[in-house]
Amino acid sequence: MNAIERPDIQNVLLQMQRMREVAQASLETNLKQIDSPDQIEKSGFSSMLKEAVKSVNDKKVESSQLSNAFVRGEEQDLVKVMVSMQKANISFQALTQVRNKVASAYQDIMNMPI
Repeated sequence: MNAIERPDIQNVLLQMQRMREVAQASLETNLKQIDSPDQIEKSGFSSMLKEAVKSVNDKKVESSQLSNAFVRGEEQDLVKVMVSMQKANISFQALTQVRNKVASAYQDIMNMPI
């Protein structure tokens, strides 16, 4: 039996394809909400950063809830649990990189001669 013919692998591939489509639709929706750069300036960098931190925290909480539900036997979909954990991890890593870049830029500005 070929690996592609196995129903369990085919099911996982279909789930991954659906998740990609949902992520793309979400990205397109988010991009449409930002009509102009003025809207970003009006919202302010700090509020944008707060929203990013809140989003990462929400992903972490959701991941923890799904993980705990799986351990208790309430959640049967291991793929869903693992994808949720990876989303939380990647979101946190991205936020950490942004923080590092902002801190580096701040240090560069502070070290500039007057």
